[in-house]
Amino acid sequence: MTNVVETYKNRPTRAEISMNNLRNNLSIVQSLIGSDVKIMAMVKANAYGHGLFEISTELLKHGVSYLGVAFLEEGIYLRKCGITAPILALGAINVDQISDFILNDIEITSSSFDKSIAIAKVAKEMNKVATVHLKIDTGMERIGVHWYNADRFIEQTFQLDSLKIKGICTHFAKAETDKDFTVQQLSRFDSVINLIVKRNLPTGLIHCANSAGVINYKASHFSMVRPGIVLYGYNPNGYNPNEVFNGMKLKPVMTLKTKVAFFKVVPPNNGISYNHMYRTKEQTRVVTLPIGYGDGYFRHLSNKGEVAIRRKKYPIVGAICMDQCMVDIGMDGTAYNGDDVLLFGEMDGLSIPLESLCEKTGTITYEFLCGITSRVPRIYIDGSQTT
Repeated sequence: MTNVVETYKNRPTRAEISMNNLRNNLSIVQSLIGSDVKIMAMVKANAYGHGLFEISTELLKHGVSYLGVAFLEEGIYLRKCGITAPILALGAINVDQISDFILNDIEITSSSFDKSIAIAKVAKEMNKVATVHLKIDTGMERIGVHWYNADRFIEQTFQLDSLKIKGICTHFAKAETDKDFTVQQLSRFDSVINLIVKRNLPTGLIHCANSAGVINYKASHFSMVRPGIVLYGYNPNGYNPNEVFNGMKLKPVMTLKTKVAFFKVVPPNNGISYNHMYRTKEQTRVVTLPIGYGDGYFRHLSNKGEVAIRRKKYPIVGAICMDQCMVDIGMDGTAYNGDDVLLFGEMDGLSIPLESLCEKTGTITYEFLCGITSRVPRIYIDGSQTT
């Protein structure tokens, strides 16, 4: 039996999750698509770090029709939590997993005719029908049958017994940065859809629009869209806090906070943290925070990051440790043990955009959010985000 350390809800380091902001962002997506277009909310990777069950439940309450996951185990977890809504696993599958997909009523992405054959074989042996979506590769070069080879894949898959083909999909590669290539991908996908129609086969749900597709390409909405990062409050086109979508602004759903754990006065020319990557120039005051790269606060922010304490911003100094980091508040700064500290998000009228941390570390919002580890408790706030 494996013993697991449970997340302590009163840990000073916590990620506050605003359900009000989540609903706001969903409303933006709903305003950008037609009333007849379904929404598959992407909740893979623990809902981008926000909490798989909690986020899924909230989104389903407010008009989401489908949940999109990457792997079988994410779908099984949702089923065990009592969620009955349609779930599609969009990642490549292992043949050994097929029976578990079918038993748990999780829809499967078939990315080749060989996969279609394997799915049909297992379903027939179980005396069941497997629900699949056909994946067409229009330029991502990840999984799926190339659009120019799709004819045989589609026609032969439709001939297999024990399969219910519920949809067809593709995936944008550069919808945030390259309009010409994205339009080309759409054209390729359209040609495959037309092929299905000409053969009098049912297209089912047609879906390809990610967050950037939802915002930038109305022609990509088809019968279902698959928003991800936009639901969590981030613009895939780049940071623009003043951008308005039908009268609404995106609002980040997660705010990362901790509390001051220790305070000391440090003399001049003293090294701080491992390898003394920072040395004080004069006598100063330093506070220690109980958060580090073991929580997902990247070590690359050493001597680069900033935090907010009592409505003022201060720099992270020295190497960020696995479990702790230090902040120089200067001789004029004020901080007490137990004070709240903002790492990203908003608090007390101040903002530290996650995008600014990503720029300093050379990463993207997706990675930073997914990197907030399981030992950081998620605190769900219904209503306006508290500050």
